[in-house]
Amino acid sequence: MATTNDLKNGIVLDMDNGLWQVLEFQHVKPGKGPAFVRTKLKNVTSGKIIDKTFNAGTKVETATVDRSDFQYLYNDGTDYIFMDEKSYEQIHVSPQAMGDAARFLLENGRAMIAQHDGQVLYVELPASVVLEVTHTEPGLQGDRSTGGTKPATLETGAEIQVPLFLESGTKVKVDTRDGSYLGRVS
Repeated sequence: MATTNDLKNGIVLDMDNGLWQVLEFQHVKPGKGPAFVRTKLKNVTSGKIIDKTFNAGTKVETATVDRSDFQYLYNDGTDYIFMDEKSYEQIHVSPQAMGDAARFLLENGRAMIAQHDGQVLYVELPASVVLEVTHTEPGLQGDRSTGGTKPATLETGAEIQVPLFLESGTKVKVDTRDGSYLGRVS
C-alpha cells in the first residue's frame, strides 16, 4: 500500500479490477482548496489510457511487477519466444502483450519484460535501436538533406519516414517509442 505522494512514472497500480501503469503524474496545490494529484494511467492489458485525479495523501494499492531482461529468440507463428538471460528459461509472449514493440524487434535483440503473477504485462525495448533500411525509393535530383521525408521499410518490416537522401542498405537509429528517425549510423 502506498499513498499518492509515492506515485512516480512507471509504477503499476492495482485498482478498478485491473492493473494500471502511471504514465504521467502532477501534484497540484491550488491557492484555494486541498491539494490533489492528476495522473494519466494506462491499462496494461487493454492499452486503454485514462485521466484520473486523486486527493493528495489517498492510499492506493500498488501491484508487484517483476521486470527482467530477456533475449528475443523467434516468432513461432502465434507467440513471440523470449529467453531469460539469467535462468535460460523460455517464455511465450502474446502479440497483445508485445504491442508496438514487435515492429522494431530483431532476433537476438534485448528487451525488458514486465510480469505480474507469471502473466506478461508488457514488453519494453531500449529507447532506440539500429536497423537497416531494406527498401526506399531513390531521392530525386534537387532533393536536399534538409527537405522532406519519404517512406522506408526496415529489416523488421516496419515502415518509417526518413530524409530524402537516405538509400537502401543504410543503417539508421530509430526511436522505439514513436518510430521516428533519429539519424544515420556509420
